[in-house]
Parts: sequence; C-alpha cells; structure tokens
Amino acid sequence: MTSVNEALRIARSRFTQSSTPALDAELLLAHALGRKRAWLHAWPEAQLTAPDLEAFEELVTRRAVGEPVAYLLGEREFWSLGLEVTPDVLIPRPETEGLVEAALAHLRAHAVTEPAILDVGTGSGCVALALAHERPDARVTALDASGPALAVARRNAERLGLLNVEFVLGEWFLPLGARRFDVIVSNPPYVPSEDPHLRAGDVRFEPVTALDGGSDGLDALRELAAAAPHHLVPGGLLAVEHGPDQAQPVAALFRDAGLVDIDALADAAGLARITLGRGPQAA
Repeated sequence: MTSVNEALRIARSRFTQSSTPALDAELLLAHALGRKRAWLHAWPEAQLTAPDLEAFEELVTRRAVGEPVAYLLGEREFWSLGLEVTPDVLIPRPETEGLVEAALAHLRAHAVTEPAILDVGTGSGCVALALAHERPDARVTALDASGPALAVARRNAERLGLLNVEFVLGEWFLPLGARRFDVIVSNPPYVPSEDPHLRAGDVRFEPVTALDGGSDGLDALRELAAAAPHHLVPGGLLAVEHGPDQAQPVAALFRDAGLVDIDALADAAGLARITLGRGPQAA
C-alpha cells in the first residue's frame, strides 16, 4: 500500500522540469482522489487504493513530460471565476487580469452605463466573462476565429450563469459589420515565431495560433491597432496585452492608427504588459 505522503514524494521527484513540483503533486493527487488539498494535509498517512494510484500515476506521467496542470485538471481560476480549460484554449494567466482592470477603470472614469464591450480572440472567455460578471449591465461580445475555443467560452458562460455575453465566430472584426464598442480588449498572439519559449515547457501544449505573433510578434497587434479604431465609439478604449519588450512598438502602432491618450500598464513584476489607447472624440 502507498500512503498520501509517499505518493506525493514520488510525484515531486518526477517533476524535474516544474518550478512548483510540490503544488503540482498536491493538485493532481487531490483531483485523482476527488478531494480538497486540505484533506491531503489532514490525512498524510491515508492509504491509497489501487484504482486511486492508477489514476494518479496517469496524471503524474503526463505532467512529467510537461503537460500543463490546468489541462490535466480541466480548469483554471481567473478573476476568482472557475473556468474550464482545454488544449483548444490558452491557459489564463494572472497578467491578463490587467485587461479586466483597465476596462473597468475606463468605464467607471467615464460613467459609462450599459457599455458595449468586445473581447477579440476570447479563447476560454476569461476576460469577456470577468467583465460580464463585474458589469451585469454590459453587453459583452466574445469573438474568436476558433470554433472549439468559442465552444469552451460558451460552456464557461453557461456554468457561470452569465447571460449578457454574445459569442461570435470569425476572423478579427469581419463578422461585426459597422458595430462600435465602448471598450475593446484583446490578448492576441504576440510571441515571435522563432522565440524558443514556443517550444519549451508548458507552452508546447498550448494552441500555437494563440501564441505565435509572426516574425516580430506584432502581426496580430498590427491588425488590432489598424482596425479597432473603426469599431470604437468616440473616446472608447482599446486595451491589448503584449510582451514585456513590445510596449514601445505597440504604442507607435496606436499612434499611427490615430488613437490618443496612449499609456502602458505594468504587471506585478513592474514590466509593461498592457497598452491602452482611446479613440479620438468626435469633432
């Protein structure tokens, strides 16, 4: 028989590529057992059954070769919302919450009621659904070119009971016609194609179309900067996430597109990760 403690010890020793081997082991064992992590600490000498060990071993084997814990668990928390995640969508990351913060701050500062909000490349729906949750009066449009990704976002809205979100399938702004929005947010692909990070660690298992931003990482950001102003109300906000070394070129793209009041927001590490710009006010 194998105890909880022994199973965790063996798993930790196999997660040589992970920066959080102890946490990974606990999350996966709790998932395999259908228990909370607290139970593992309360009952470290509890003996695992053969089916429990088999289920845990499968998860450990997959994690040991780099498969992300979020995909193994099938969920990730974002903005305190529990979201389903699958290999069809990018795993939500803490820095992306800055898009939610920026959008909410803009709407408060300008006292916008019943705002129209667009999330371009919604993926799991994390940003769109966080905004829909925080602003029940909003009309949120979640746009993605991937049908499977959009299906994940739709399921997340259903499990959260969010009814103020519309899901649209299509490339960029093409399905939207002449519609305009008070806020447009996006976490687009922005990693340069030859960046070694695309072929390392957990990222290897994520959809490359949600990560690869072309030779310089700016292909999608160019599209957004050029097209978004035509879909903003006067004074509306465009907020995009980008790499820590891309703030200056993104700001230049915003200026070239006629956006004003351009600013950058830093993440918890002090790196500029989000650029903001507003559409010019009507003459």
